[in-house]
Amino acid sequence: MVYYSIHTKIKGVKNTIAERIQDFLKQFPPFSLLSKEELLFVSSQIRVLYLEKGAYVFRQDEQCHDEFYIVREGAIGLYRTTGNIQNFVDICDSGDLFGLRIMIIKKNYRMAALANEESIVYAIPSSVFKPFIDENKEVNNFLLETFATHARNYFTETEKGKKIDNTITIEPASDLSTLRTISYRKKPLICTSDAIVKDIAIEMNAKKSDAIVVVDDQKYPIGIITDSDLRAKVATGLISTESHVTEVMTTPVKAYSKKITVAEAQIALIKNNISHLCITKDGTRNSKTVGVFSNHDLLVSFGNNPSVLIKEIKRVKKIQRLRYIRKQVERLLTTYLEQDIPTMHILNLISEINDALVVRTIDLSLQEMDSSPPVLFSFLVIGSQGRREQLLITDQDNAIVFEDVEEIRYTETQNYFLELARRITKNLHTIGFEYCPAEMMASNPRWCMSVSEWEKQFRDWMTTPTEESTLLSSIFFDFQAVYGDTDMVNQLSDVVFDGVNKSKRFLGLLGVSALQKPSPLGFFKQFLVEQNGEHKDTFDIKIRAMMVLIDGARILALYHNLKGINNTLLRYEKLAALEPNNKELFESCAKAFRVLLKFRARQGLMHKDSGRYIQLNTLSKNDKLKLKRCFRPIRDIQEVLRVRFQLKTYM
Repeated sequence: MVYYSIHTKIKGVKNTIAERIQDFLKQFPPFSLLSKEELLFVSSQIRVLYLEKGAYVFRQDEQCHDEFYIVREGAIGLYRTTGNIQNFVDICDSGDLFGLRIMIIKKNYRMAALANEESIVYAIPSSVFKPFIDENKEVNNFLLETFATHARNYFTETEKGKKIDNTITIEPASDLSTLRTISYRKKPLICTSDAIVKDIAIEMNAKKSDAIVVVDDQKYPIGIITDSDLRAKVATGLISTESHVTEVMTTPVKAYSKKITVAEAQIALIKNNISHLCITKDGTRNSKTVGVFSNHDLLVSFGNNPSVLIKEIKRVKKIQRLRYIRKQVERLLTTYLEQDIPTMHILNLISEINDALVVRTIDLSLQEMDSSPPVLFSFLVIGSQGRREQLLITDQDNAIVFEDVEEIRYTETQNYFLELARRITKNLHTIGFEYCPAEMMASNPRWCMSVSEWEKQFRDWMTTPTEESTLLSSIFFDFQAVYGDTDMVNQLSDVVFDGVNKSKRFLGLLGVSALQKPSPLGFFKQFLVEQNGEHKDTFDIKIRAMMVLIDGARILALYHNLKGINNTLLRYEKLAALEPNNKELFESCAKAFRVLLKFRARQGLMHKDSGRYIQLNTLSKNDKLKLKRCFRPIRDIQEVLRVRFQLKTYM
């Protein structure tokens, strides 16, 4: 295993090799961020390495080289040896950087890099490239992100909590929660100066309000009365309940514009030692009152504490308030993504908040009903929320299972839960969860049944599968109970796994569905986009990329009888332990799915949609490369399904 190198340094004469290198490098970040002259200079200092298959660029624990590398042709594998076992970490092909420790940490290599096939690699001296890192923030960030990607692939699993000691500086992420404008309570309670204390106290209690603004004829604020004012001045007997509000109110009020930031509002509350700010049209006391902002609102504004949001959700009395909190969750997600919080951590936190939103919605919907539920029931979420992978609000996918009743009572019982479901789905829609276009919601009689009817339906899907039932199985078998009785849900889970154990053919049909998902890339590795319809010329990241990974994890989880594990990442983690021979594949599937989840979430937040359909012309070269790297495991997991279930016999 030998390699050859060619130095391409220019000494005052035109160098065609350097120009060819420049033409290649300018296609890829961070080199695409340099000027033509800068890039030609870098290209002139590069060594060209020709490596035979199996040749090492560097070995694990070897002293860090004074250069880093980019693959010109071929493929370089990154491997980590533990004991006597060499574990695959990542693969680098044309345009991929590796060996960046010299630019980041300058310690011995923690992985080995060797040619998986005959390859050409460019070696870039660190001393040549370092000035561009110091001068160009985008170059700095790209190199750091690329290094972190390789590092996380290994270290995230083995050295949790450890931080990379970077010599490249990064500006600390700003606390976005304090820089955004406040979300205040609109349409505040108001009264005039001749109002009686007793009357406004009754109104505050009825409206569950902790403050009322006293206004003049033009609705300019002249004072404010809070719960604490009533306790301190009225409940103690200092002022009579029959007094006018002017004797109790705090005046003058502190008025601010609705454009005040959370940080500014916090300072104003602390500085003035008050609990409420009055929000007016122009930010002065001489304009119309439009809202109130309180200490409690401030607490909720600090959305980087999920427990605060969940506590607030449990206290909410009106559905509309839940919509406001859901907006806070979107801001929380934005902050998490910008701070690059681990994917599983984000999923767990957002899922807990989403579950709390659903639970509170059901509680409030039950209060709207004329009577209590006639029997025990459970509310199920399915699809992405059932897998605890719903970062952005998308369509509703839910169902109700209720306790078995005598046949004579069945219609009446089902009608009760259909009405309850109608209220729940309507209220979820108010919060921001769109109605499912296919009506896969509990308000549909098909998805609101007794436990026995559900069991029968699940068995029918598995024993006499059709194209529709196979599709429905892939959706409904990722269910999770978020409200009500769990025993019935466990019964349904037992039915699913019992049916799978009796019919491997059913898993084969699910596998065929996974194989038939449209490919993300064409023959020449170009993105395949939608050819017609509303989303023409966009890339469907859900169907063309994410769903195969989701389907593969589900099918293999059913194959191994992995009960109680719905999340795709957790499924792959468990599968890697159960099938050591496929460990590298399952780990690469999990890595790809993490990247795709975050990518879709960022796209959705940026364009204020589900993030599913992506305009490729809006993506940078770097983003496109990231996506393409995620597609590598898709074909491999499809091949596992094809071989495991002998799918050619079903196609």
